[in-house]
Amino acid sequence: MRLAAPILAIVLAGSACSAVGEDSSPGDETASDRVVLVTHESFVLPKKLEKQFEEESGYDLVVRGSGDAGTLTNKLVLTKDDPLGDVAFGVDNTFASRALDEGVFAPYDAELPAGADAYELAGDDDHRLTPVDNASVCVNVDDTWFAEHDLAPPTTLDDLADPAYQDLFVLPGAATSSPGMAFLLTTVAAYGDAWPDYWTKLMANGAKLTAGWSDAYEVDFTQGGGQGDRPIVLSYDSSPAFTVADGKTSTSALLDTCFRQVEYAGVLDGAANPDGAEALVDFLLSPDVQAALPDSMYVFPVASDAPLPQDWAEFAQQPTKPYAVDPASISEHRDDWLREWSDVTSR
Repeated sequence: MRLAAPILAIVLAGSACSAVGEDSSPGDETASDRVVLVTHESFVLPKKLEKQFEEESGYDLVVRGSGDAGTLTNKLVLTKDDPLGDVAFGVDNTFASRALDEGVFAPYDAELPAGADAYELAGDDDHRLTPVDNASVCVNVDDTWFAEHDLAPPTTLDDLADPAYQDLFVLPGAATSSPGMAFLLTTVAAYGDAWPDYWTKLMANGAKLTAGWSDAYEVDFTQGGGQGDRPIVLSYDSSPAFTVADGKTSTSALLDTCFRQVEYAGVLDGAANPDGAEALVDFLLSPDVQAALPDSMYVFPVASDAPLPQDWAEFAQQPTKPYAVDPASISEHRDDWLREWSDVTSR
């Protein structure tokens, strides 16, 4: 998003910092000549679209990467009095309330494409965050591995703590990863006040925590392209569309384990070029960008009329009833939940 973050585009992004137009030397151009986008490391758009924005808007686009969605949010909060750029993309609904509470974003009521209003952040009455894309964090399984081992794959959250799946699950941690935080929220939504008990069982069953999504999926997951030995991983509902060969996918997303993430864009309060920032927010909602999101950032567009790639239509199934936690509750309890999660998972 990316998703933040986040999704297979991490592999394509290459590094935590990128520049469409590299930062100019002092005096080369004024702030009104360029738009500085602060985003997560998974931000990827086709070069032709970046060029299109520059040609249509008249602004040079500079992109500054800042880790995943959690790291991005923290940096935006810490620098709110001297913002790192003009506009930010990639703060998601697991971290959005913190950014709003800290006054990071300025109001901007963008014109939304059809269907996008369904993804607006509850409680954001000033329209400081604009929904751009969505994807659900879901447990994924390696169907090939389970078939070869004559073991039925898990289907529910409870199954992950079953001894039949001991030492098979890998996931990024909630304190260091936005999908990890989404999974923590999934368990809060599913188990209420008993969520720490679930995590105690999960860790006792050999669940492995990593720093981020790429470590879990690319290194430890058996279908991740490395030498991984864990056939259950926390990833996204779109992930099975990227393990397709000969018209079949080798992985599945467990749609009863999902938490929907929505990624937002917003004009930074105190931006040097607020007009350019608003133009970029509008561009991210344009038909060309919305249609490019699945292939470039592995997320679903918020525009209901945006076309999806063929493999997505067949293999990237979205959950009908994803778990959700009210943004106000996340804002109120996030720090306490993370402290308790850290205590439980470090025992």
